[in-house]
Amino acid sequence: MAFTFRQLQFFVAAAEQGSVSGAARALSISQSSVTEAIRALEDDLGVILFDRQARGLGLTHKGSLFLRHARQILGDVATARMAFAEEEGGGTGRLSLGVTSLVAGYVLSDILSRYRRAHPQVELNVIEDSGEYLQHLLIGGELDVAVLLTSSIRDRMAMQVETLVVSPYRLWLPLGHALTAAESIALDQLGGEPMIQLMVDEIEESMRELMGALKVRPQIAFRTRSVEAVRSLVATGAGIAILPGLMYRPWSLEGDRIEIRDVSGDLPTIQVGLAWRRGAPLSSPALNFVRAAQSAVTASSLPDR
Repeated sequence: MAFTFRQLQFFVAAAEQGSVSGAARALSISQSSVTEAIRALEDDLGVILFDRQARGLGLTHKGSLFLRHARQILGDVATARMAFAEEEGGGTGRLSLGVTSLVAGYVLSDILSRYRRAHPQVELNVIEDSGEYLQHLLIGGELDVAVLLTSSIRDRMAMQVETLVVSPYRLWLPLGHALTAAESIALDQLGGEPMIQLMVDEIEESMRELMGALKVRPQIAFRTRSVEAVRSLVATGAGIAILPGLMYRPWSLEGDRIEIRDVSGDLPTIQVGLAWRRGAPLSSPALNFVRAAQSAVTASSLPDR
């Protein structure tokens, strides 16, 4: 029997929540329903999607691969529904869109793919630059909408802002690290640990403030502007990292496992979303892009850990 849309929803919820109980709460259903759906899905696919652990569920390598397909299917359904609900006159035109490098691969790709499928006739112009410069272009009317870290927007009076994802910082660890066995990890336990630091946007500033507040400062083993480099370095044991959950993936490009854990203490969050000039009416292409972004969040296809 082929897997069902409902099974995909339950699987994605369990993967994002990290437990059957968390998925059940998010979906307002019983835990047994989630368990049965995942078991039936695994039987149909002929693979094990989750490692059952005392602390919850962890995706297997094949489970991580299938998660991308499941999100794509759910997103396609949401896009199809959105396409039939669009107002007439929004199918053509031009959209000038801005995006920061940090969020381009984690948030924009899904929104953009569903937008293109629903509005293939819209002429799209995308500019990637710093959040500060994108705000300048928005105020000057050179961009219609930008996808960026809304938590870093300075001039709130000039911007209309809609936050899509709020992502807390989490601790990234190599498989087998001593801290992965701890029930609760405190910030002070990180003192003396080699740290991989990402030098991008407000993440660099947030981490500098966080590290400065520790009694024993971690040793900065490597600084990089590449998220993939952070993933590889953590996975191979070169150090640990504290980064937003939305950027987390359980595998490096080399296929090495990366663990993720919560840390007790006052960790920051980042907010990712949309911004456009306050008081300027959105064109039909821009309004439809905002709707596509909202639809992506509703379909739970944007990574929010």
